[in-house]
Amino acid sequence: MERIEDGNADAQIDAVLRAANVLLRVVARSVVEVEDVVTSPQLRVLVLIALHGPQNPGAVATELGVHPSNATRICDRLVSAGLVVRREDPVDRRYVALSLTPAGASLVNTVLEHRRSAVAAVMARMPEQLRGAAALGMAAFAAADGGEGIEDGRFTVHLQR
Repeated sequence: MERIEDGNADAQIDAVLRAANVLLRVVARSVVEVEDVVTSPQLRVLVLIALHGPQNPGAVATELGVHPSNATRICDRLVSAGLVVRREDPVDRRYVALSLTPAGASLVNTVLEHRRSAVAAVMARMPEQLRGAAALGMAAFAAADGGEGIEDGRFTVHLQR
């Protein structure tokens, strides 16, 4: 492990980019685990519902950045797969709420637990005295960009409780 001088911005940026590459590989591997069950956009919908509760197809379309008819097709496939249930609002039948089934929640939890375990495994290989500093540095990096990042499921590592 190289020493990165405080004033060497290029070396600091390179170190962050290497760490980002590792994190992206962790995320990619977790998606590969379930790609025989759901597509990446479908996984994003499942994580969106897991993080924010029941959603309507319009909200899904907005989150995915797709036409509402595409979002409806994605949601229909998730319903057919038994991962999402569609419920009409008894007061306003035009409103449809999409919620996770137990199988959908289990799939999301499997993906997110894989990500957490993979990050924990990498951190366990770090020198113990640097783990806290690395976490503090990553927290400061996230905070410098507003703290939360993207919440659409692509990079989520845990469910909000």
